[in-house]
Amino acid sequence: MATLSVAAVLAENARRRPDKEALVEGDLRLTFAEVWQRARAQAGALTGLGVRPGDRVALMAPNTADFPQAYYAIAAAGGVVVPVHLLLSSAEVEHVLRDSGATLLLCHPAQAETGAAAARETDVRMITLGDELAKLAADAEPLPSYVTRDADDPAVVFYTSGTTGVPKGAVLSHFNLVMNATVNAFDANDIRPDDVALGALPLFHAFGQTVSLNSTWRAGATLVLLPRFDAARAIELMVKEKVNTFHGVPTMFVALAAGARDADALPDLRVCVSGGASLPVAVLERFEEAFGAKIYEGYGLSETSPAAAVNQPVFGAKPGTIGHPLWGVDVEIARAEVEGSVELLPPGELGEVVVRGHNVFSGYLGRPEATAEALVDGWFRTGDLGTRDEEGFLRIVDRKKDVVIRGGYNVYPREVEEVLMRHPGIAQVAVIGLPDELHGEEVCAVVVPAPDAAPDAAEVVEWSKQHLGKYKYPRRVEFARDLPLGPSMKVLKRELRARYADR
Repeated sequence: MATLSVAAVLAENARRRPDKEALVEGDLRLTFAEVWQRARAQAGALTGLGVRPGDRVALMAPNTADFPQAYYAIAAAGGVVVPVHLLLSSAEVEHVLRDSGATLLLCHPAQAETGAAAARETDVRMITLGDELAKLAADAEPLPSYVTRDADDPAVVFYTSGTTGVPKGAVLSHFNLVMNATVNAFDANDIRPDDVALGALPLFHAFGQTVSLNSTWRAGATLVLLPRFDAARAIELMVKEKVNTFHGVPTMFVALAAGARDADALPDLRVCVSGGASLPVAVLERFEEAFGAKIYEGYGLSETSPAAAVNQPVFGAKPGTIGHPLWGVDVEIARAEVEGSVELLPPGELGEVVVRGHNVFSGYLGRPEATAEALVDGWFRTGDLGTRDEEGFLRIVDRKKDVVIRGGYNVYPREVEEVLMRHPGIAQVAVIGLPDELHGEEVCAVVVPAPDAAPDAAEVVEWSKQHLGKYKYPRRVEFARDLPLGPSMKVLKRELRARYADR
């Protein structure tokens, strides 16, 4: 039986490069040896609190040093990490605690009120990160090393944002996460020990956790944490700490490209990775021009650890695509309308994106029916529509359920968004379908105007008409100060549909 632990990512660094700077947050600077020492002491405290291998421990914290320390402490004790989104209400946190069967909640003081309310309702013990955990760790016997686990044992349970009703727990194994971190660090990109990465993506989310935290440390590089993303602050911090690696979602790249104009100095970025949502080509161009750095756009889901495909230096990057599958992973296009089996399509055809490989999760916790629906013939069905071209580049066209059907024609919101993002008066846009008596659905663009711009609806419609096919251009344009974002910084289209449906 093969044994493995995510905790080895940190433990091995402490052994191989103990004095190397691992973690920077504000004035706090820790080496790998120091972070591992703290994690082992906290793991000793968790064991003292009764945490046994396989027990689920919820972790609710922003991007402060507390998060990685507690994360690796739980893993070292043999526990399963259940990261909790910071934007959840106490009732939603209750659902995560109940559904996951967590026996303990480690909660940052900033979230203590919400965490405590949920813990009370579910009879889960809560320990506050910071002073309370530090005191327990000081009194505990540090674990000599990590508790080893079977490679297929659960390591993390991610609650998917639940675009379809109630959030489900996606169970990822130690093997899933260690492989994804390793392949991201050494195959997808060339991450080097002297790199410095900015940790601005939420670590409670799969993208931030695997790509910013685990992959950076898998390569022995330094992680600089930014607890709250703000473009001016991020640029300033990247310059100060000589950050050369940035991982972000499209909304962050939009903000950084705009912020570059007012910055005194810009960082010298070598690796930029975008994921979490489709990156409009216009945003990619703006950012690359401002920073003189290339963006490698990738794609993944909580259920795929998360990285499944990314633009990689070895294959060259193609804007508007998500590149090629990761090393050891297959990403194919299957017939979307066939439910019970996976029928692969030839290059150029539009279908559902399906994934198989070392990154595919074990299933949804306690939900065999949902698991059986998602895992078909050894493939994970993503619910995204895409194509693959003759050179093997993959392209995500849209979520299956976001497609607008207007008068019998399929309109892919992403295609309309790409075009609208080139309008000089538009900073951000989300395209949705709204109920319409005549056409079934009507195309509506929700626009966030660019600073100092005041586009009017008729003008945007007219402009779209010149750049898009007859059935595709938005007949309705609504203006908003900002777009509603989920915890993973994706635009919540279901909220927009609800907001504008009855107007």
